[in-house]
Amino acid sequence: MPGRIVRKWRPSLGLIVGCTLAVVLCLPLAGIVAVRYLAAVLGFRESVLAVGVVVVIVAAAVGWTLWRVLLRPIRALVARAEGVTRGAQAALDPLAQYGTREMEHLGQAVLDMGRVLQGREAVLRSYADHATHELKSPLTVLRGAAELLDNPELDDADRARLLARIDEAADRMTALLEAQRRLARAQEPMVAGQARLADVLADVQGDLARTHPALAITVAADALLPLGVEGLRLVLGHLCANAAEAGATVVTLRAVPDRLEVADNGPGVSGGNRDRIFDPFFTTRRAAGGTGMGLSILRRMLAAQGAAISLAPDRAEDEPGALFIVEF
Repeated sequence: MPGRIVRKWRPSLGLIVGCTLAVVLCLPLAGIVAVRYLAAVLGFRESVLAVGVVVVIVAAAVGWTLWRVLLRPIRALVARAEGVTRGAQAALDPLAQYGTREMEHLGQAVLDMGRVLQGREAVLRSYADHATHELKSPLTVLRGAAELLDNPELDDADRARLLARIDEAADRMTALLEAQRRLARAQEPMVAGQARLADVLADVQGDLARTHPALAITVAADALLPLGVEGLRLVLGHLCANAAEAGATVVTLRAVPDRLEVADNGPGVSGGNRDRIFDPFFTTRRAAGGTGMGLSILRRMLAAQGAAISLAPDRAEDEPGALFIVEF
């Protein structure tokens, strides 16, 4: 997975510190013993000089080891953290060397933090740009309707139509503000946990029975997924409701370890819309009040949990509809 450090054996920090202390403690004693025995052969002065050279070489080797496994990775991580602050995309690439297991874990935490921060910044910036554009239309409607309503000669029928347009514009603005609230909540990590489809299926069916009573939900396979009950309920509820609003009557769920598939028998997603379906504000139901933020918010929520959602390629002719895949 991009942004993940390649796992391999690395010594622990405790091992490095222990070996360094052992060398520091044993080297003087070994030098004294070596001088004592070498003095009879080389002479005292020559043996001291020889042992001194060996001590310098060993100290240099210890210093080089500490620089390689500790100092260099720490400096590199500092540089990556500064790069994340500047918004540099290259700062999210793993380092070539981490030295110890603890530095590897710290490095992965820095990469994950940088990816989350840059993702939040990009989403919020995109939302601000789109919201500014989307709010212009209802504001224009409100301003125009207010000007027309100021006309004392306006008949009752026209006045009623203007008031209806004002209500529609207000509902649109309310929906956009609600999408902003849900977007902010989606970027907050949910309570960690694990759950099966069976743990939330009854609740999801109960929630959808009020809004989409004709939708049937079946489970083809169940497994323990690394997502808490509330998070899994939100994911299934949104994807099932999205399928029903697109015209599906049956949704089939399949869970295997670290993977969730949600398939429906609806009309599917056209080729021209496949690349844009997760974009903020992209919707084919704008006339029905859709904000186009649902799948975008769902993707951000899953990303905050370390998961990813994608739309599977075109399905076979005997398998109509859309297939969403969530990988943990």
